[in-house]
Amino acid sequence: MDVILMERIERLGLMGDVVSVKPGYARNYLLPQKKALRATKENMVFFESKRVEFEATNLSRRKEAEAVAAKMEGLTLVLIRQAGETGQLYGSVSARDVAEASTEAGFHIERNQVQMAHQIKTIGIHTERVALHPEVSVEVTLNVAQSEEAAVEQEIRGGSPAQVAAREVEESRAGIVAAAAPAAIEESAEEPAAEGENEGENESDGDNAGDEAEESAS
Repeated sequence: MDVILMERIERLGLMGDVVSVKPGYARNYLLPQKKALRATKENMVFFESKRVEFEATNLSRRKEAEAVAAKMEGLTLVLIRQAGETGQLYGSVSARDVAEASTEAGFHIERNQVQMAHQIKTIGIHTERVALHPEVSVEVTLNVAQSEEAAVEQEIRGGSPAQVAAREVEESRAGIVAAAAPAAIEESAEEPAAEGENEGENESDGDNAGDEAEESAS
């Protein structure tokens, strides 16, 4: 199905673009959310007649979103949840939870603005993106802990015990790779020298062969 985009859609196009999408995606999301219009001749004429107005409205909303994003920069939301000994939550943290926590912090956010790939199911520090506008987004830090005290400890430590342990393993592996790199470079640097030596030896062998030939001719 061909549609006219009424705003920028990530990985799809910009406002005014006519794009082809799956019918289900258009009917269930783009059209009901008024993010697109069916690309009929009438709608295309309508859009062009209102393009300047649409673009002006979009610019105004983008500026408002940028102002909010500047205020939300570095925002950390603490969410208290019950969890087992392994850090697995009894439940999960959803986009709705993040939206409600953001609103409590003074930023009115709708659930569909929180772009989570999946729900959070473990304690720790997580980062999620919030789309304030099709062209403006901001990252929000979520400190999911079992108590306020635990949240403070996690912030100081940089995550849950499991996250810290995983980070230490990654740093250790990175250190091993970094330590091995100079040795590999040194070995590769030695190879041309060895080849040069061989060439020198070959040239020496050639000179000797020439001397022998001259002696035989004499």
